[in-house]
Amino acid sequence: MKVLAIVGSLRENSFSEQVARAAGDLSPEGVELEIFEGLDSIPAYSADHDPAYDGPEAVAAEVENLRDSITAADALLIVTPEYNAGPPGYLKNAIDWASRPHKASSLAGKPAAIVSQSPMPFGGIWANQSIRKSLTITGTPTVERELAIGKVDEKIEDGRLVEDQARTDLTALMAELNELVAVIAGQQAEPAAMA
Repeated sequence: MKVLAIVGSLRENSFSEQVARAAGDLSPEGVELEIFEGLDSIPAYSADHDPAYDGPEAVAAEVENLRDSITAADALLIVTPEYNAGPPGYLKNAIDWASRPHKASSLAGKPAAIVSQSPMPFGGIWANQSIRKSLTITGTPTVERELAIGKVDEKIEDGRLVEDQARTDLTALMAELNELVAVIAGQQAEPAAMA
């Protein structure tokens, strides 16, 4: 199974990126995690520039890379910090681009999991819930587990997530994502078997 991780922080070696790498290490056997590169090159969403609506080709290349990467993955992992009680604007912007065209987007039906992190005690839970709300609207099924890693700066050493409870919770999240992919694949196979 291929999981595409979209990291909401643009800072090099951010806590979000380190948590995403840890998710790859803690995934079930047979799961390959790839971190999406290029979030910072995606322009602000405008239907006037959307290649789905005959927008300019210069924008199309950047946006199609995002959409194609999501389509090629079996599942998504969104890893986000929290800025001012919400997700970073460019992460939400990427979701807006990926959600078009409506009902035929790369996000429609794509299994996903969300993990937020923050040096603050609540772990970015508002950003987590905001992303979950957006993915509900885009038709993106998400695992039920909400994972918000608080005081993340105390749980990472030398670029590795070392705190036992955070590792246990992240392992469980990735296992649930793996299970969700299997359930959805089974549901899609059933109509074909009946035909």
